[in-house]
Amino acid sequence: MRDGKRHLAGADYERVDAAYLHRRQLRRGAAGWVLLAGLGVSYVISGDFAGWNFGLAHGGWGGLLLATLLMGTMYTCMVFGLAELAAAMPVAGAGYGFARRALGPLGGFATGTAILIEYAIAPAAIAVFIGGYVEALGLFGLTNAWPIYLACYAIFVGVHLYGVGEALRLMFVITAVAVVALVAFVAGMIFHFDTGKLFDIAPTDAFGASAFLPFGIAGALAALVYGIWFFLAVEGVPLAAEEARDPSEDMPKGIIGAMLVLLVFAAFILVVAPGGAGSSAIAESDNPLPHAVRAAFGGNTALSEFINYVGLAGLVASFFSLIYAYSRQLFALSRAGYLPRWLSLTGRRKTPFTALLVPATIGFVLAAVTRDGAMLVDIAVFGATVSYVLMMTSHIVLRVREPDLPRPYRTPGGVVTTGIALVLAIMAVVATFLVDMKAAAITALIFLAAIAFFWFYSRHRLVANAPEEEFAAVAEAESELA
Repeated sequence: MRDGKRHLAGADYERVDAAYLHRRQLRRGAAGWVLLAGLGVSYVISGDFAGWNFGLAHGGWGGLLLATLLMGTMYTCMVFGLAELAAAMPVAGAGYGFARRALGPLGGFATGTAILIEYAIAPAAIAVFIGGYVEALGLFGLTNAWPIYLACYAIFVGVHLYGVGEALRLMFVITAVAVVALVAFVAGMIFHFDTGKLFDIAPTDAFGASAFLPFGIAGALAALVYGIWFFLAVEGVPLAAEEARDPSEDMPKGIIGAMLVLLVFAAFILVVAPGGAGSSAIAESDNPLPHAVRAAFGGNTALSEFINYVGLAGLVASFFSLIYAYSRQLFALSRAGYLPRWLSLTGRRKTPFTALLVPATIGFVLAAVTRDGAMLVDIAVFGATVSYVLMMTSHIVLRVREPDLPRPYRTPGGVVTTGIALVLAIMAVVATFLVDMKAAAITALIFLAAIAFFWFYSRHRLVANAPEEEFAAVAEAESELA
């Protein structure tokens, strides 16, 4: 399998034969820009059904409003930057591939690890929320939701194992059903809207506290973590680059289209849900939208039952799509030798079966043991925000260092746009420590352990002809010639 070894950029590379890469192939041409946009919405749509509302408990409605405005700005600016990078470097490693070219092997692996933490943990959080919705419906007589977590992983990992085209199309259908539930929720709740309900959390004695910011300035900063939940994981669209029909055209259209849809959903849900039910009523609910309907209408209604049943589609859509995301990130890191190479093996249907199964096992155990969706959200967000800092840094570095890199799409505003995203991402990293120091510390330790694994082991065993590494090698060769 090995036919040579060389040292480059602080790492040791070996070329592998065609058989190695043949057993690590994805199915190309499976998705156009519409499916990619649907994938982007699918990643995130569960955030409209649960998770965001915990920001009300930390910052009140005013704090969560400010947090959502800031995080919406961050994601919009970041999406423009990622659209450029994905069109220029269409590889399955996405963020890891971008950072690998800009920041070297260590920077690439750090970015990939942060993304992997986000995508591996977020499904566990969503599984907990799905369990909360199922328990609220009283289905199956369950008093413990772990069988629901197991069923979610078993069914949807199974669909991904069957084939990517089938998985993406099913994802699109489930997402469309979830959109119907959101539209029905807004239409039903808007007539119960009362501005006073937005501010029904009593001000505390915190610094800067008021009716608008009941938990003060610190509460508004803490709410950033939950403002993120309206958009978390839309950046995963570029992970489908090697399975897109025309990445240079489809990637920018797909990820920007998804972001526009998510901004509209965030605005409606943030205003209508607490404005119809009261911020205090849903601040700590695992299923806030059905809870909001019951609070507004004074009990169970046909709408609350509809939202509860059909709303499961939103959670399922994000759960389903995040399985796709973690498998592609793990596949790319493994194929290039950063993680054990057996994790990137693909089967007869060109799906990375080990990269699907291993994180699923870990996620199920985390969901079943912790049953704490809020803590798992915090861990996922910590990984996400670290990756955002590194990816936006990568965009800026590549704009400065490689101005002539072919860019089929260019970010409006250039480095100013991604600079804004970078500053806001740093703020979000700080906010994760304010919300849950324990979760942030655990995630930081996992991150550091992964970096130690790279430094002492995998950097001496990287694969020179993995696509992401070839992009970087070409850039370094051109630099040397220049």
